Amino acid sequence: GGWRCGRWADGAALRWCISGTLCASFLGLGMSIAVLGPTFPTLAANVGKNVSDIYYIFVGRSLGSLGGSVVGGVLLDCMNATLLLAFSMLGTAAGLYVIPWCNQSLLLTILMSVIGGSMGILDTGGNVLALYTWGSEAGPHLQALHFSFAAGAFLAPMVAQMDLGSSKSEELAGPEKTNQSVLKSVPTALAASTTPAPNDHHNESFLWSYIFIGTYILLVSIFFFVLFSKSSSAKDKSKASAQKDKLAKYHWPLVGLLFVFFLFYVGAEVTYGSYVYTHAMVFAEMKESEAATLNSVFWGAFAVCRGAAIFGAAFLSPATMIVMSLLCSAASSTALAFFSHFRAALWVGSAVYGASMATIFPSGIAWIEQYTVVEGKTASLFVVGAALGEMCIPVAVGYLQGRYHHVPVVMYTAFVTSVVTVLLFPAMYKLANWPQQRDSQEVSDRETRKTLLSNSRLTEDEEEEEQHVREWNDADFEVVEMNDELKNSLMDTSRRIPGDSPAVQPHLNNALGDPPVVVDGSPGRQNGSIDWEKSE
Repeated sequence: GGWRCGRWADGAALRWCISGTLCASFLGLGMSIAVLGPTFPTLAANVGKNVSDIYYIFVGRSLGSLGGSVVGGVLLDCMNATLLLAFSMLGTAAGLYVIPWCNQSLLLTILMSVIGGSMGILDTGGNVLALYTWGSEAGPHLQALHFSFAAGAFLAPMVAQMDLGSSKSEELAGPEKTNQSVLKSVPTALAASTTPAPNDHHNESFLWSYIFIGTYILLVSIFFFVLFSKSSSAKDKSKASAQKDKLAKYHWPLVGLLFVFFLFYVGAEVTYGSYVYTHAMVFAEMKESEAATLNSVFWGAFAVCRGAAIFGAAFLSPATMIVMSLLCSAASSTALAFFSHFRAALWVGSAVYGASMATIFPSGIAWIEQYTVVEGKTASLFVVGAALGEMCIPVAVGYLQGRYHHVPVVMYTAFVTSVVTVLLFPAMYKLANWPQQRDSQEVSDRETRKTLLSNSRLTEDEEEEEQHVREWNDADFEVVEMNDELKNSLMDTSRRIPGDSPAVQPHLNNALGDPPVVVDGSPGRQNGSIDWEKSE
């Protein structure tokens, strides 16, 4: 018993170590993404370009992240997940170490693509490893992962200005706090283009910030290697669990719907976080400080609610959390779309909208895991869908806003995407549950038929048994009648014998089946009584 308890405690400790290392890796992931905004002008100065001329490095990293998500999904089904994440973190750290000394735009773009690919692998593998490790209990751990990402994005601007003492980089921090590992291209590039050219002091700070984050990620990768050496193959465990579980009847249609769901949700989140600052200045006529505060309110509510969801996921089911988030999102986006000219509606709506967007992505992954097997390829599709939404929707909104200057396109986009997600989730829920309901109905019908057949067979068996009982009873009655006739005939014979010999009586009793009479339980007394009668 003690050995089993120790083994269970070792397994539980290992699972918690995996969760802690995953959260640390997502903290580094958030810092790696968000640090690019504050240091973007220095990057441009290092390669001798204007900030408006190197926007393609964002596109390169976005494409790298998309490719990394797909490759990571394939590799997760072929090798140990912990080892894969260790190598992805190692690649990210190496790229961060090289970037500060890069002085060619092409090389910088290649490095960004490589880093993006490593981050895509981490983003896909982190969610899958959490599911492999905790199974149906993964809800709070997934929430903790994505909260760590938001915390890293919050800390990155502070890291970037540790040696700077300047507040210039703070203006770029807000749009960088995204949900996924793919950085939006156009909004950040446009924001960075307004920043003045850096000086040498910027370059020194830039070097140390990237080295600091790279060192942190290197340490996390070492922890992953240690976990790989200490633990048995997480992939073997996942294969065993996958063999036990079966895919949902409509697995791929369900995955496709969730792909579209994440595309609209993440696209709406990034779009609002990127453009609310501009909207507040143009349509609400706010000052720069007020607009920046409004942007901070959105992301602050987002981060706080994501942290609270770690504890809420322990008590609420993923479906309940998604429904609550969608209802709050629909209400707040409606207020923002039609009443944003009121400042109170803009402030409250932004806070509620940010809070409602916080838990949807991790809750969605935890929700679908209840109905089907989430493997590497499946999780990569979710990340790719989120990445496409993060890339495409902000670009489309920027184009439409440029053409229709007097229309609050950002708020209407929030409303439309909210309506789409509200309509998609009931369809997914019905698709996930309907086959099970139908199968359970068929199973119940089969069980009913089996029960009826078994009852009918039991009835036939009971009738046959009753027939045998009746036959046996009739046979017993015949035996009893024969015994009575035999007894009467023997009694008549005994009366005709003279002297009523005592030797005959016991033989009669034995023949008739009657036991001899025993007085006081002693055979001697019986013989004595017989002799006494004879002497008389």
